[in-house]
Amino acid sequence: MKENRLLAKWLSNDLTEEELAEFKASPDFERYEKIKRYTEHLEVGELDENAMLSNILSQKKATPKVVPLYKKWAFRAAAIFVLALGITLVMQFVLPQTQTAGLGEKTTFSLPDHSEVVLNSGSEIHYKKWNWDHHRHLELQGEAYFRVAKGRRFEVQTNLGKVTVLGTQFNVKARKNRFDVVCYEGRVKVNYANTQILLTHGQSVSFENGKQVNRNIVASQPEWMNHQICFYKENIKSLLEEVERQYNIKIELHTKDTTALFTGKLPANDLTVALQIISTTYYLEARKGADAKIIFDEK
Repeated sequence: MKENRLLAKWLSNDLTEEELAEFKASPDFERYEKIKRYTEHLEVGELDENAMLSNILSQKKATPKVVPLYKKWAFRAAAIFVLALGITLVMQFVLPQTQTAGLGEKTTFSLPDHSEVVLNSGSEIHYKKWNWDHHRHLELQGEAYFRVAKGRRFEVQTNLGKVTVLGTQFNVKARKNRFDVVCYEGRVKVNYANTQILLTHGQSVSFENGKQVNRNIVASQPEWMNHQICFYKENIKSLLEEVERQYNIKIELHTKDTTALFTGKLPANDLTVALQIISTTYYLEARKGADAKIIFDEK
């Protein structure tokens, strides 16, 4: 009741400084202020004052009804609540939606057409529900696996390139200067810079610094879905960054030789084994530093 009273006085600009401070401290103030901003610009048509006066004078006078002040506050509060609910629903439908997977995590969610998306660690997707049936477009930062429902064209935009599909299963990875696309079912069209390539089932393409590498794959889905990190001709810095992402750790590398490329798999659920493989491959020695940091030194 007190909040309704403050709300009514706030709408009428009748709050004292002390009451205004108290009202601004309420958890709903930001929502009320947003509603006020939306509604204060509403316009109504011009009124014919003479016609309105004549109409009022010609009507029979009725006994005035007295509406208690607390009911006015209640009506205002109810109206504001309905308006806030409507604005919230519209904003959820029209504004971009965001899905994220934190470091060391994976996130699975469904799009409005029931296409399924699995986000790999340290990745993010933005899309809009509005007009989704006719404009199935989303933006990806990081890596994701898609099981696309059959229908109209489906587009995945990254900072390095775009993938266009029609009912298929594929994986997209965009990290720094490297762009990887793998087609597990159907067909996908890949656009990178001035290059356009069509991939079919079992084909993959990688772009890095303008260089293109095509290869065939036999897996039915990305290895990271089965707790494995797969690399193909990856430099050690990119490899360690992916390990950091999957295990949510920090790694420090003390070596001058960073040119050797790694092709193989690392476990995404056993850090000890992953460190042993890296150490053996690059002739390094892993040790724990402060704050659980992993440090690689040359042997």
